[in-house]
Amino acid sequence: MKVHMTKPDYDAIVVGAGMVGAAIAYGLAGRGRKILVLDGADADFRAAKANFGLVWVQGKGYGNPAYQRLSRDAAQLWPAFAAELTEETGICLDYENKGGVNFCLGESELGARALRLSQWRRQLPECAPCAEMLDRVALEKLLPGARLGPDVSGASFSAMDGHVNPLRLLAALHKGLVSRGAALLGNHAVEGIDPLPAGGFSLRAGSRRFDAAQFVIAAGLGSAALGPMVGLDVPLRPQRGQILVTERLAPVLPLPASGIRQTGEGTVMIGVTQEEVGFDCGTTSAAAASMSSRAIRILPDLARARLIRQWACLRIMTPDGCPVYAESAIHPGAWIALCHSGVTLASFHATSLASSLSDSMLHSDLNFFHHGRFHVS
Repeated sequence: MKVHMTKPDYDAIVVGAGMVGAAIAYGLAGRGRKILVLDGADADFRAAKANFGLVWVQGKGYGNPAYQRLSRDAAQLWPAFAAELTEETGICLDYENKGGVNFCLGESELGARALRLSQWRRQLPECAPCAEMLDRVALEKLLPGARLGPDVSGASFSAMDGHVNPLRLLAALHKGLVSRGAALLGNHAVEGIDPLPAGGFSLRAGSRRFDAAQFVIAAGLGSAALGPMVGLDVPLRPQRGQILVTERLAPVLPLPASGIRQTGEGTVMIGVTQEEVGFDCGTTSAAAASMSSRAIRILPDLARARLIRQWACLRIMTPDGCPVYAESAIHPGAWIALCHSGVTLASFHATSLASSLSDSMLHSDLNFFHHGRFHVS
């Protein structure tokens, strides 16, 4: 249902300028809408700070066919999305979609991975298989020049997978949404939301108020406080992910992998942990040791590389790990968009989702992602 105001300041306000909010705002601005993006402080919890940069399909949505289908669709949108964003902003995203691997150490891991992917593929029997298992011989042919450790027994491979520089992606989305006419205000964390009698909403950020016909909450973990103000109560929890990065190296890995990838600058990113530690953004030596040990078992040459940085950030996790896209039932025009896979789904957020929000109606394929699924006994 569309809402109407006499003289709204904006057609839509996007709350949050992280990977999700920036992609949505970029897409909405490209549809001729007058858009405002309100963002918090640099010190806020930001999942984008620790994003690994994978555009990933294989295994995504295990146990949730709708999420698997969404990930497939997003990956297919990525080449055109990346080309458009690069052309508009002049920012090279270092995007590659030559495929990706998930290394297995030992026959037990290889067998478990094969079983999991077999079950995952059966979730969508109507879709062509997009992942396959490779033994060590086939894997070495796929990765010429990569010296694999003796424990590597094989890997899964998907031609749909790829990677991108996540910081450049976020910078390009910010530049792109502004060049399309949207306004971006940092240090303007939204503290209050008031539905207006004539329709639309007034959002309070500090001493200022901004009115719009509709708005989208895409504030990551901050969405837990804002959503209930308009009947969008979504259960969220933080999950810590730690990452290591090495000095720049000669090419050692031609394709990205789950937990290890070489960037366009030559550094190698190693990660990522999945830790249930609340809002603790600290790093630990135990995590560094565990991640380094596995990486060296896969690529022994990394043992000679210097680690130059370790950091951590918090993912946005729903109870089932799947995204949430919904409109408020009691305040039409108030929307929420949440996920922990902001890079993979950026292409979808900037295109299909932005189009749906512009039309004030989500496609029926997104019905599963309504937060009401968490409130069923």
